[in-house]
Amino acid sequence: MTTTAIDLDTLSINTIRGLCMDAIQRAESGHPGTPMGIAPVAYTLWQRFLRFDPADPIWPNRDRFVLSEGHASALLWSLLHLAGVRAVDPDYEVLGRPSITLEDLKTFRQLDSRAPGHPEYRWTSGVETTTGPLGQGDATSVGMAIASRWLAARYNRDDFHLFDFDVYSITGDGDMMEGVASEAASLAGHLRLANLCWIYDSNRVTIEGSTDLAFTEDVAERFLAYGWNVTTVADANDLDAVQRALHNFKAEHERPTLVVVHSHIGYGSPVEDTAQAHGEPLGAQAVRETKRFLGMPEDVDFYVPDQVYDGFARSMAARSSAARDAWRSSFSAYRGKHPQLADEIERMQRRDLPDGWQEALPTFPADAKGLATRESSGQVLNALAQVVPWLLGGSADLAPSTKTRLTFPGAGDFQAGEFGRNFHLGIREHAAAAIANGMALSKLRPYWSTFLIFSDYARGAIRLSALMEIPTVHIFSHDSIGVGEDGPTHQPVEQLVSLRATPGLLVFRPADANEVVESWRVVAGLRREPAALVLTRQPLPTLDRTKLAAAAGVAKGAYVLADPPSGDPDVILLATGSEVALALAARDELTAEGIAARVVSMPCWELFDRQPRQYRDEVLPPAVRARVAIEQASTLGWERYVGDAGAIVGMHTFGASAPLKQLLTKFGFTPDRVKQVAREQVAANT
Repeated sequence: MTTTAIDLDTLSINTIRGLCMDAIQRAESGHPGTPMGIAPVAYTLWQRFLRFDPADPIWPNRDRFVLSEGHASALLWSLLHLAGVRAVDPDYEVLGRPSITLEDLKTFRQLDSRAPGHPEYRWTSGVETTTGPLGQGDATSVGMAIASRWLAARYNRDDFHLFDFDVYSITGDGDMMEGVASEAASLAGHLRLANLCWIYDSNRVTIEGSTDLAFTEDVAERFLAYGWNVTTVADANDLDAVQRALHNFKAEHERPTLVVVHSHIGYGSPVEDTAQAHGEPLGAQAVRETKRFLGMPEDVDFYVPDQVYDGFARSMAARSSAARDAWRSSFSAYRGKHPQLADEIERMQRRDLPDGWQEALPTFPADAKGLATRESSGQVLNALAQVVPWLLGGSADLAPSTKTRLTFPGAGDFQAGEFGRNFHLGIREHAAAAIANGMALSKLRPYWSTFLIFSDYARGAIRLSALMEIPTVHIFSHDSIGVGEDGPTHQPVEQLVSLRATPGLLVFRPADANEVVESWRVVAGLRREPAALVLTRQPLPTLDRTKLAAAAGVAKGAYVLADPPSGDPDVILLATGSEVALALAARDELTAEGIAARVVSMPCWELFDRQPRQYRDEVLPPAVRARVAIEQASTLGWERYVGDAGAIVGMHTFGASAPLKQLLTKFGFTPDRVKQVAREQVAANT
């Protein structure tokens, strides 16, 4: 029997549906309805439009495919399997084995399977970003589209078009309800990102039932108001209509595109168009009935006809392989004509930095008046950005306060038609962080910034940067009650410990300008870890390093900043950020009273915890049980370092609206209070 092209399309789509049903049924867990409904659109996109070479899934100019409705992950696993996408190792080497095998599909949602419950970047090749928390994939896709435009502006030349990749995101009703998607869509429209296409899977069903329960707005009109091109597909099964809509996107050069696709959740099943199709397996009998409706062998699980594999190889793989080969050939010639730019591209892809970049880092002289760490960070950032051209970013409308604007000649702004390195992300903290993640996933080195108190708004994207192991830089100023008169609404208390509780996130709270330099030295060199820089509004003295330990100790997370003039310490004072100067002042007064005090600066707990036990015991000798931690934040976590016999001077309530000096007295951040607690510690531990 000869299979016609139309028959092959139908067979391939129904094979995808069958694989999704079978994987979810075997796992006894998952979301079958969404992949069954949107499968024709995903298939058409991959087979006819997506420029993605299965043999080289990290080719720099590949189109990006994001499954923002990540609960439909079985759809992505099926596509990766049928397309024959190759696996990639952590060093960005393409391996000989498939990314997703049939066995992976059979172990969907099981321990160590490459087909987990939601798409996970760095775990499964072909996943461009981790999705599942709704709206995140959409917002991240905006960062990818921005990266494509910026890369094109910097590296393309008249005779070389190295970067022009498009970004596609399949999004759902839940994504459209999430604020982060709306924030990102608004900015994408403003920036006129015509290389961005969101495919809105409008199946009108959520877990609780019809979207009419809570979501009755006209999404198309909303996106028109954002400045998007909007087109509609009345039936997801109409492949011609799907192709027309995607051609419409390709022909649009001024606006991002929203393709509204009306689909049927659980298509072909007994529970089609109901909430029962959303979040649980169909059941063995319903799977058989659905396969019968689709014309598939109802008693054969994980059925894949050979011609389906062949179809993907002849269409998607052959088309994308040719594009990839042409790009490689062009890049080889580009390297000959533009060696410096080619070197930048290759370093970016490896997450390496230019030779000698550390020479750009400044050193700050001792200064009793000093600088706010946000000020010194801004100076370091500008110095670094001049030698790392792909270091770029912005703020959630707070650059004058967070000091994150790049001010050197040529830095410029990123706007529609302008491709500088300063981004105006608007008052959209959640989207700002997600967009920075998208840029990092595209191998740029992005940062974004806001006040520490507003990091709460971006929590989901901060968490995903750590889960994905990408080097996004989160910059948070106004880090404590030092905000002063703005009061408790703007004074962070619990934010610092919540950031520290995030696995894989390095949190730095530097004590002076030179600790800022050393924090940036660590952060700039990161390849697979995000970092949060937590900075002060108020000036801090620049410490005299001829009398105190070098700031290079930041690289170990904590270090002995000052020791008693002689002998072992009676008490250890541990502090971060603005409280280090307070600890030093208390130490001097304790010394005058005959109490030997050591001061330990602990700018990064996470790095300190990684050090060998010997080093940690050198900094915090187990024999010295009298310890006092000092930090203008929640005390949770400090007990690990002060022990059950130690004390913590910290925040136990929210702050208050008053000048800083009054607040320091009210909450006990004074040399007298620290001395009192230290004396009590010495007395209790002798």
